[in-house]
Amino acid sequence: MAQSSIEWTEMTWNPTTGCDKISQGCKFCYAEVMSKRLQAMGIEKYKDNFKVRTHESALDTPYSWRKSKIVFVNSMSDLFHPDVPLDFIKKVFKVMNDNTQHVFQVLTKRSERLFELQNEFKWSHNIWMGVSVEDQKTQFRIDHLRNIKAHTKFLSLEPLLESLPNLDLENIHWVIVGGESGRNPRPMKSDWVIEIQEQCEASEVDFFFKQWGGKNKKKNGRELNGRTYDEMPEIELQRSV
Repeated sequence: MAQSSIEWTEMTWNPTTGCDKISQGCKFCYAEVMSKRLQAMGIEKYKDNFKVRTHESALDTPYSWRKSKIVFVNSMSDLFHPDVPLDFIKKVFKVMNDNTQHVFQVLTKRSERLFELQNEFKWSHNIWMGVSVEDQKTQFRIDHLRNIKAHTKFLSLEPLLESLPNLDLENIHWVIVGGESGRNPRPMKSDWVIEIQEQCEASEVDFFFKQWGGKNKKKNGRELNGRTYDEMPEIELQRSV
């Protein structure tokens, strides 16, 4: 458990750690870089660096939170990675099902496995399910997402690597957009972001602009059209089952 600087959540919870690259959005994976740092610091959870690992001891953590939280699940991994056993994913879902006072935001690039396994889980209202889409080639993930049983479905278009002029937002409730940051970030054009914002507005989908990114993401900020976009699905409604 850790407080998070990610603008669209409050904290992170990592019952699994580790991953590997499957598409262009993974090229400069922040979780991989962070994992190396944590390993160098001697953090036991990251002793195997970025190899996929499950952590049974982390499953008890959400039961100890007294106040309602918005929680990003597996910021350092992908819950639907093929090396994460189905039985362990079920345990993670049971924790989320048991703690409906919290909102759990789950994000994956493995939309095929998500779709295949969806009937194995109870989709309580507090589970927000999302997929990452960085370019037109990965838009197929949206079709998998829209057809699962989660009550709240979202897209993370970060790092946004090209224009996405024909987003199908049917049965999608929230869209997050962000540019790449780090030492050698790939550029994101303002036209791409405005194009997505306008599509969200036309489809009445909540739009959240996370950052412009770049080598100095704080300096570049997160204003678009002279304002910040912090729209999110209604949380209070999602906290009742």
